[in-house]
Amino acid sequence: MRIGDLSRRTGVSVRALRYYEEEHLLQPGRDANGYRCFQESDVAKVVQIQLFYSAGLCSSKIAQLLPCVEGTAEYIVPGPGLAKDLEVARQRIRGQIAELETSLGILERVLAASNGSAERCVPVTRGPRGAVDLNIS
Repeated sequence: MRIGDLSRRTGVSVRALRYYEEEHLLQPGRDANGYRCFQESDVAKVVQIQLFYSAGLCSSKIAQLLPCVEGTAEYIVPGPGLAKDLEVARQRIRGQIAELETSLGILERVLAASNGSAERCVPVTRGPRGAVDLNIS
């Protein structure tokens, strides 16, 4: 199938599919006229790639993990080699969530002060390395 067909079947843009090829996530063959030629199995692979992107993984990590996955466009069967890398990704995302929660708390405190529903003065302290930190306790 051609790239436009794969795009329609997966809901992924042609541009993204070309990017996947550049990142070696997809390896289509080529017709005599130079057009990309995708296999039926590439439909499932694109769905798996999208799943891993949704999980917060980068393309280089996805390229490493794809050989450890089987399945179809409806489900995946992860191999045992995925657990360590996925645990690292989970810890990274948890750290990002904690940072975002801190940022949200700071914004809420400053917003409350700016609209008059809290103390007008928001205390600012310095962290151990001299970084500015709003006292959000």
